[in-house]
Amino acid sequence: MKTDPDQILSILDDCCESFQFPMLDNGYVYLAATRLSLFRSTAEWAMIIEVFGFSPRAGIPDTTIYTFASKLTKRKSPQDYVSRQAYENYLANNPHNEFESVFPIEEGGWQDQDNDEMISQHASEIVVRNKKVKLPPSNVYEKIGVELEQAPRVQVFELCRYLAEIERSQVLATVDERRIHVLPEMTELLVLDEWHHPDLCNDELPSEAETFQQFAEILANGHVNAYRPTQAANTHWRNWPEGGTL
Repeated sequence: MKTDPDQILSILDDCCESFQFPMLDNGYVYLAATRLSLFRSTAEWAMIIEVFGFSPRAGIPDTTIYTFASKLTKRKSPQDYVSRQAYENYLANNPHNEFESVFPIEEGGWQDQDNDEMISQHASEIVVRNKKVKLPPSNVYEKIGVELEQAPRVQVFELCRYLAEIERSQVLATVDERRIHVLPEMTELLVLDEWHHPDLCNDELPSEAETFQQFAEILANGHVNAYRPTQAANTHWRNWPEGGTL
């Protein structure tokens, strides 16, 4: 069955309307890194958007994996909901989208015990995906474009942005994590670290964004050369200064 690009864009727009599509200037999340990937089989399609950052309400940095697809696998189970009706409502309201969160940075004494939005002044390292990473001197942040707001103290979101620069592949999803809701027969077509993302806060929808129109063409027809963006990429955290400020 032939997939219509307009159908794909309609699904993405619906997810925006129900607040299930990533807003890069989410007031509750300090953005640090993103990645987008497209998958396809002869009959199905999937788009994954990863967002690594820090929400003070979550308490520890995480990577959220948003999956949008014609058909999903390994969905949440009835046991994840308070009632069967709640589960049925979830499936009815989210027929083409699913999300997971993973935590690439281990909890530990690196966060200030009195303020978990700050790095402890006594911390010397953190553990990222079972790998010890030394915390840099405060002057190193400026060299990679991270201006410390309370120098020489370092905030957790500032550390995330440093890690996104030096350990990007470690803070984003692993291959298995990224594909968790993707049908196994699907082939990866395109992976992007940067693209032009719609400004949801100002009511721009994926169907109105040139990049997502091209993504829909790729997913529908499998022709990767349809990706020829003319708009500059905007997914770097510097482009979304309102993120995390609520």
